[in-house]
Amino acid sequence: MSIKLYIPGPIEVSPKTLQAMAAPMIGHRSSDFVTLYNAIQPKLQQLAYTKDPVYLATSSAWGVMEASLRNLTAKKVLCCMNGAFSDKWLDVAQRVGKEAKGIQFEWGMPIDPEVLRKELATGDYDTLTLIHNETSTGTMSSLDDIMAVVRQFPEVFTIIDTVSSFSAVPIKKDELGIDVLLTGSQKALALPPGLALLSVSQRALDRAKKMPGRGYYFDFIEFQKNHEKSMTPSTPVLPLIYALKSKVDEIFEEGLGARYARHIATNDILRAWCARQGFPLLPEERFASRTLVCAKNERKVDLKALNKVLKAKYSCMINAGYGKLENITLRVSNMGDETVDTITTLTHQLDDALLEVTR
Repeated sequence: MSIKLYIPGPIEVSPKTLQAMAAPMIGHRSSDFVTLYNAIQPKLQQLAYTKDPVYLATSSAWGVMEASLRNLTAKKVLCCMNGAFSDKWLDVAQRVGKEAKGIQFEWGMPIDPEVLRKELATGDYDTLTLIHNETSTGTMSSLDDIMAVVRQFPEVFTIIDTVSSFSAVPIKKDELGIDVLLTGSQKALALPPGLALLSVSQRALDRAKKMPGRGYYFDFIEFQKNHEKSMTPSTPVLPLIYALKSKVDEIFEEGLGARYARHIATNDILRAWCARQGFPLLPEERFASRTLVCAKNERKVDLKALNKVLKAKYSCMINAGYGKLENITLRVSNMGDETVDTITTLTHQLDDALLEVTR
């Protein structure tokens, strides 16, 4: 039985996207691949609001997150931490041998630009990591405010994870001055897992050229050399690239403005449902994600039982919290291809399932 996923990743993949993955194989060093790569590149640049290339990497987003540290950090990295995934970045930085410090914010709180300013003013850092939309807590930090501060420290290179926000909200890479904008396939892009995308500024490329020990598989310079030939450094995951082409074509057929508005509309429906059912959002509403809701389980509902009913009666599921928030919060995704109709239907199903597990 197929279960529709309303979890914050991997998310539901449409039949159209899955069908695109069934395209015949081609040589990844052939003119056919060059044509495929070139067909995708301009639209990816538009999605990232950048003139820089958007490289394709066969890995999860964590591959290019680690890669960015190897390519850019010479002195010390400051890891902005406000949830399970951003907290993990400090561990990753230390494991690759980089001197690192975490600046910790309470889970459910956004990154505070003024706290960031004070820490960067020490002059200790040359790299900063940040997750735009922390899915473990449903918190979306303000990139506009954060980057306004970081731009005052030109010696600091920024690495921004947008896995669960890229294409769902506008993220203007060049205007903001982001050095590395990265994302993965399985969340906001609504593709299966296994493909990462990253766009790297020219100054970050210049920095990478001077960095020893950056390796080969995720070397920014190798990505750029191959990009200039409309290729990837190593064998790419061709089915996912076919799916990516199908998806970006679909995104531009809908229109970016319409896509952004759809995510706001569907997210508003989920926020209203949470309020109606007595599940307050974990973050302040102004910092709440636009691609999922993370709400406090103040009613102490048995979320495993809730999902059991959802699966049995409606062939769908939500998420019962992540990490230390497991069973303390519930998370419901509206990212990807969800519509006002599908999310409205989900809220009716949730209402029914709640009645069954709480009566």
